[in-house]
Amino acid sequence: MAKINDYYQKKQLMEKLALELEKLEEDQALKSELEFENKVRDLMNEYDKSPKDVLQILSAIDPSLAGSKVEAPAGRAKRPMKTYKNPHTGEVVKTRGGNHKTLNAWRDKYGKEAVQGWQQD
Repeated sequence: MAKINDYYQKKQLMEKLALELEKLEEDQALKSELEFENKVRDLMNEYDKSPKDVLQILSAIDPSLAGSKVEAPAGRAKRPMKTYKNPHTGEVVKTRGGNHKTLNAWRDKYGKEAVQGWQQD
């Protein structure tokens, strides 16, 4: 029965989203923005320019745009911070890597799976 409930919930959600989409499509402000976007894309195609080229041109016109990052940062992204709390001692360890001295000691004493279960969000 759970599948049929899920089906009807999703169907209701689709109907609700369809109504919201219809309302959006009738909005004059949205129509104006979409028209502008289409004209910009047509102009970019006509002059064989990419969005990056357009941003470079715009940043030359308005230098305040030059500060915004367009390209991905060089190097590797930082690992997320993980927090572990030992329920036996109340000790908390925060680390970005798995090779932490205290975590390794806990894993040796309590087991890897148990320590993994201590991870907090």
